[in-house]
Amino acid sequence: MIDAVAKPLVLVIDDQPANIQVLHALLMADFDVCMALNGEDALALCAARPPDLILLDIEMPGMGGYEVCRRLKADPVLQDIPVVFVTGHLDPEVEVKGFAEGGADFITKPFHANVVLARVRTQITLKIQSDFLRSRAYVDSLTLLDNRRRFDETLLAEWQRCRRASQPLALILADVDHFKRYNDHYGHQQGDACLRAVAATLRAGFVRSHDLVARYGGEEFACVLPDTTLAGAMQKAAAVEQAIRALAIPHADGGADGIITISLGVAVAAPPKGDQSLALLEQADVQLYRAKDAGRGRAMSILEP
Repeated sequence: MIDAVAKPLVLVIDDQPANIQVLHALLMADFDVCMALNGEDALALCAARPPDLILLDIEMPGMGGYEVCRRLKADPVLQDIPVVFVTGHLDPEVEVKGFAEGGADFITKPFHANVVLARVRTQITLKIQSDFLRSRAYVDSLTLLDNRRRFDETLLAEWQRCRRASQPLALILADVDHFKRYNDHYGHQQGDACLRAVAATLRAGFVRSHDLVARYGGEEFACVLPDTTLAGAMQKAAAVEQAIRALAIPHADGGADGIITISLGVAVAAPPKGDQSLALLEQADVQLYRAKDAGRGRAMSILEP
């Protein structure tokens, strides 16, 4: 039996309430079950709280099951959710089309309780395993932050989500000042320890579940802050800049401060327009270099027009 402390979430999408009631009764002991009567409501539910598995009726008025599946698979945030099609047809062509659209399995009507439970449990188990392997592929081994690959995917996904919701999206790039000098003076092992300390401080500074802090490359870090204004992003940037100073990591060749500092560039799209997420990254990079040119150990920003 699935652990009741953290039940996986199954979304049932069917225009017939009777079918939903049957599936809810079969699944409720092992899973949290939510439901939608049409494709539009289902997509909205997925955007608000992505489920671990979707049971999707193929034939529905308006947006049919295949179209719902296509939209899910086109969304970077939702594309890895397994979709099990529910159908009353036994035609092999239906299954072929379903798999071609991205479906993971099929459940036929009328429902057989043991078959439904077996197929759902199998897909949930595969989802848990794939999520674990995917998470390992997204972690930077030195700092244990998310890596560049995770950053790239998250920036695109949050850009699209904030654009749909007409909410601002903030991006902060942070760079350890004079880090090459630090490595040359103290050695690479000490340099690695410095990066881990900076990473841990950055992670502690962004506590919302939907914020992302990633190692962007070398001594550079990136922070994606959805639903965040310029004022909010600048406040966060200033706070983490001071937190790094408070570590008081000695840096004998780091300039007048004599400790490790970071420079930060802040950019905000309010709200995002078009598909120009890379423009936000470029703007943050420009502001980072402005902070470097202005003396380092500070944050600089400009609001995207």
